[in-house]
Amino acid sequence: MITTVRSTVVPADTFAIKTLPRLRRPSSVCFSQGFRFDLDRKMDLIGKFGEGCFFMVRPTKDSLSQGEVLFDPASVEAKVPPQHLVIMVNGIIGSSADWKYASEQFVKMLPDKVIVHRSECNYSKLTLDGVDLMGERLAKEVLFVVEHWPDVKKISFVAHSLGGLVARYAIGRLYEHQPCYSNDNEGRIAGLEPINFITFATPHLGSRGHKQLPFLCGLPFLERRAPQTAHLIAGRSGKHLFLTDNDGTPPLLLRMVSDSHDLKFISALRAFKRRVAYANVNYDYVVGWRTSSIRRQHELPQPNLLMKDKKYPHVMYVEQGNLKHINTKIETHAIDLEEEMIRGLNEVPWERVDISFHESSQRYVAHTTIQVKSYWLNSDGADVVLHMIDNFML
Repeated sequence: MITTVRSTVVPADTFAIKTLPRLRRPSSVCFSQGFRFDLDRKMDLIGKFGEGCFFMVRPTKDSLSQGEVLFDPASVEAKVPPQHLVIMVNGIIGSSADWKYASEQFVKMLPDKVIVHRSECNYSKLTLDGVDLMGERLAKEVLFVVEHWPDVKKISFVAHSLGGLVARYAIGRLYEHQPCYSNDNEGRIAGLEPINFITFATPHLGSRGHKQLPFLCGLPFLERRAPQTAHLIAGRSGKHLFLTDNDGTPPLLLRMVSDSHDLKFISALRAFKRRVAYANVNYDYVVGWRTSSIRRQHELPQPNLLMKDKKYPHVMYVEQGNLKHINTKIETHAIDLEEEMIRGLNEVPWERVDISFHESSQRYVAHTTIQVKSYWLNSDGADVVLHMIDNFML
């Protein structure tokens, strides 16, 4: 049995990064009215009302939601409970429900290994607030969750679309250098050992440039106009995606490919044992293949290299993680920014998994099918979720 618990809304300023008191055990969940709900009582109710019991309080723009936690009750109550926390992050105009199918598969397949938390501090119009503000909210939410699951030792992130950029910002805030560890990945995220950082159709290089926003059909005059109007549709997030937030400082996405004095973006990525980028080869009209797979045009796999796997029919190509330091001639300012981001992100190795729904009736919604946002609409992406879980490092 999988249990879903939706915890409450609390004021955002209740939390301070790295300063929350540590709870001895996950004894309670706080509700906005000040009510404390004992988890032992919660388990009794689960037994009475059955699978899928949950509690819901919708967040507001000026609050922080703790989202949904999925876990196997028997495993949590076992002598050795699950020690791996998986944080799932939605994309633009999304919610925690976007990862419902994938989170349930995680717990079904790895019931004694993982606790899955579907973030909800950034949902609906809150996703227009900008990558930095959303990243700060996510970081605070992660700290809250870690405090309430003191047995967890490891942490992984799984994010879709814009959520991948938000997660990259959040881990930069949550990164802690730990020189006492002997391995190369010296560092902790929210005090935990970072294992997997996985993105699905994330615009790592932004949406600016040739065919990075596919629904513009690669038409030059539309691509030139898009950065000037993106903020009218997508708010501050649009400015970040189109790299137009350079008001006296480099664009945020450019700053996020290196470390600064207080935000260790690249060190945080390096601390993970795996970094994986799932990318749609075609039919994704929101995020281009190059930006989601962090590649230059000539690095994309040729059609003759794409192949089908019987177990994962929509997985076309898997490139194991390796470092790339390829010097490319820079011709324009737009390419200059993109090239700098590629070089920065490739300072750490990435696994790249190329997905194609070319023969699927759901190909025209590939951007959401890749994560199975809604099973009835995106069920063909189930093998992609299975591929992620089968290859998940515990």
